[in-house]
Amino acid sequence: MHFLYPAFLFALTALAIPILIHLFNFRRYQKVYFSNVQFLKEIQEQQSSRRNLKERLILAARLLALTFLVLAFAKPYIPGQNAATAGKQQAVSIFVDNSYSMSTLNREGSLLDEAKRLAREIASAYSINDRFQLLTQDFEGRHQRLLSRDEFDDAVDTIRISPESRSLQQIINRQESLLNMHREQAGSIYIISDFQTNMAGAETVKTDTGININLVQLKASTLPNVAVDSVALLSAIHRPGESEKLMVRLHNYSTATAEKIPLKLQVNGRQKALGSYTIAARAIQYDTLTFSGLQAGWQRAEISLQDNPVTFDNQFYFTFEVKQQMPVLLVDGGIPNPYLKAVFGADAFFDPHRVPDGNVDYASLNNYPVIVLSDINAISTGLSQQLKSYVNSGGTLLIFPGADADLANYKSFLSSVNAAYPEKLVTGAAKVSALNLQNQVFKGIFENFPQNPDLPAVSKYYQLSTTGNSPENLMSLPGRQAFWADYRSGKGNVYVSAVPLSDDFSNLPRHALFVPTMFRIALLSGHDQPLFYTLGREESIEIPPVQTNEKQLLKLVKGTQSIIPETRQIEGSMLLYTADQLRQPGIYDLKKQDSTAAVLAFNDNRSESDLSYFTTAELAKLVPKAKPVLEAGKGSLKNALNESNFGLQLWKLCIILALIFLGIEILLIRFVKTDLQPVSPQA
Repeated sequence: MHFLYPAFLFALTALAIPILIHLFNFRRYQKVYFSNVQFLKEIQEQQSSRRNLKERLILAARLLALTFLVLAFAKPYIPGQNAATAGKQQAVSIFVDNSYSMSTLNREGSLLDEAKRLAREIASAYSINDRFQLLTQDFEGRHQRLLSRDEFDDAVDTIRISPESRSLQQIINRQESLLNMHREQAGSIYIISDFQTNMAGAETVKTDTGININLVQLKASTLPNVAVDSVALLSAIHRPGESEKLMVRLHNYSTATAEKIPLKLQVNGRQKALGSYTIAARAIQYDTLTFSGLQAGWQRAEISLQDNPVTFDNQFYFTFEVKQQMPVLLVDGGIPNPYLKAVFGADAFFDPHRVPDGNVDYASLNNYPVIVLSDINAISTGLSQQLKSYVNSGGTLLIFPGADADLANYKSFLSSVNAAYPEKLVTGAAKVSALNLQNQVFKGIFENFPQNPDLPAVSKYYQLSTTGNSPENLMSLPGRQAFWADYRSGKGNVYVSAVPLSDDFSNLPRHALFVPTMFRIALLSGHDQPLFYTLGREESIEIPPVQTNEKQLLKLVKGTQSIIPETRQIEGSMLLYTADQLRQPGIYDLKKQDSTAAVLAFNDNRSESDLSYFTTAELAKLVPKAKPVLEAGKGSLKNALNESNFGLQLWKLCIILALIFLGIEILLIRFVKTDLQPVSPQA
């Protein structure tokens, strides 16, 4: 047996007080003078042996009552698993899971409310002098300090549901980082959670051997749930009034079939499509929604499901821009190419801008989704460097070499963008032998492709090297030589033609395939923003460059909420860093003063949608160095912790025994008589 506060044992010296009183029970006798025995009062004779027994029993009861009272203050205990930490000041880190899954209900109410109650109960099991860390999914800076018990209880009251979702390894690493700063104090970790399966990492959780880890699992009800995981628009460029096709990915996370789940698509507050879906258990289903009637500008779209009782993932937001016109930059050697002018002048959607190669505004290159180089014999060093940055940042570049191209110059530039370059001029009649119908340019545009199509004829061409990136040939010459090839470079694409746009080389600029091919390449290009971002997952957001200064800051605005992100300019674009400022899903306007630079959509992490939980055995394997899992609702958590931290507590038993012996003393004094029958005086 050990004592939590052994200093109180010095109070046992007080046992000498009742002993001294017992040994030195001084009595004063009163003298009574009488002249005759008849005046003697009736007296009661006492037996000294019975009187001594009573007094000794009373003395023993007093001593035992006082002894157990002192022992109660010293807090005796039988050592438990953590006996080494008993009596020391402790640092206790308590994680309260406040992810979306904790908003579900059980018999006690919401899981988060139960977790908060258990956090307070854990703190109450420790000494008033111990210190506590409160940690949640938010990983806020204010949680990186130790609190008193009262401060801890107040902090628990402020916990709210958060869109964040961390792994067990991240949580334990965060807790250990604080406790390792307080090595002079004994450390303990508590994790209160429903322990969804998405909390597991790829490997077993690694922990510090010097810190006690306790897992407290809340039992949640198994609920059906269907959510929209992602969406994708099938068209790369969106034009006013045209039909749009939206592919929706639906995921049934439950073990039962979801019957007739209604879905609604709204764009700019107007309903555009309806659907009803039956999805098999644990299945993923794709469907395509078609809608039209869009005007130019940013489109704010929302997909909503009616899927109760789990509602936190019933909305999915996305945005995209419908452009009134698409700018195209035509760069030539000084003489406008009539074929390019005719191609992009045939459709009012395209807005071509023609400049000679010596007069290019490098700062405006990223404003053009597609740039076409034609009839340039040598590309200048400055233009070469700017085009390389343009392609790396996501631009699309088409190259039709000049009739007298400087091959060494082209080799230098095209090698830098990982594309093939013209090696030599080959003369002799030839004909394009094949189209790559699987390339994104041609895929899906031919309803019926003829067996013997009329393909472009060639009189002379530049033989393209085979040392570039793995190309996807749009058109091939006999022997699989590239005639018009597509190369991926950085985030963009480079399309290299083996012939200039001249009748002296081929009939390509007059061929029926030329116009649709150019249109498709242009429509597949661009710096389109992603349709949506995921809260807690995006470290940075890349947007087209926006000129700002100290007085013109970018702001993310949603209703009355306004956030100023950190910005950083890089080649051809701008990065936004929101850190942990964004908490709510929805659609945000990126504003520069009163103008809107972009409209961005943010959704919650769908990993919380899978309401599957670890069993006790699985948790034991996942965190092998943790203590046995404590399940909420099975007995008193505080008592279990007291027994674990300090062993079997005996102070309550000491108080009970002290009261019992005090009661025995009272009973002995009041009811035990040592008197004999009174004796009458003799005459």
